[in-house]
Amino acid sequence: QVQLVESGGGLVQAGGSLRLSCAASGSIFSITAMGWYRQAPGKQRELVATVTRGGITNYADSVKGRFTISRDNAKMTVYLQMNSLKPEDTAVYICNVDRLVAGLYSQDYWGQGTQVTVSS
Repeated sequence: QVQLVESGGGLVQAGGSLRLSCAASGSIFSITAMGWYRQAPGKQRELVATVTRGGITNYADSVKGRFTISRDNAKMTVYLQMNSLKPEDTAVYICNVDRLVAGLYSQDYWGQGTQVTVSS
């Protein structure tokens, strides 16, 4: 099992910045990809960004150039640096990790989510 603890959400004005962190513990040795999703009220959960164990990143078009995802494999922590925030970035941000089980299949885990609110 993997446990995820997120931190760093909050209230910020448009144009401001926030940094989210998500620390994984438990069976972390086989974690592969780590990432962030978000869910706004009344909307479906959407991908924000992911990063592989080797550092390959992927971003939603809506955050490219503004958000940066990174990870520290020694600490098994993933970060999301969010700059130039917009009101439409307001959502619950949820950490996600994939773990390779027995070398056969992937299992993913979700954090509890952290609220990010951007005021105009």
